[in-house]
Amino acid sequence: MSLAPPDWPAYQPHMAKRLKSAPQERGTVLFDAVFEDGSRASNRRVPMEILGGLDGDEPARQLIEQQEAEIAQKAGRPPRAIQSLTRAAKPEPKLGRD
Repeated sequence: MSLAPPDWPAYQPHMAKRLKSAPQERGTVLFDAVFEDGSRASNRRVPMEILGGLDGDEPARQLIEQQEAEIAQKAGRPPRAIQSLTRAAKPEPKLGRD
């Protein structure tokens, strides 16, 4: 006597699909930083609260420079200077598995 469902080969449990929230919905904006040595850091998170106003994205540059200084200190190397800073493209919402 078998305990398997009658259509066992075709049986697949259905799980709910989950949409991942975009960084903007979590209160952060993503930035891509290009450094003077040619290296690049993608998707550096910056809180939305510090952006906007008359300074534009300058607070993001200052925050990423602080982060870079901390990372460089832990790695035992000099901090890299930022050549350019741009907002990363808004990511497409990702669905769970099909």
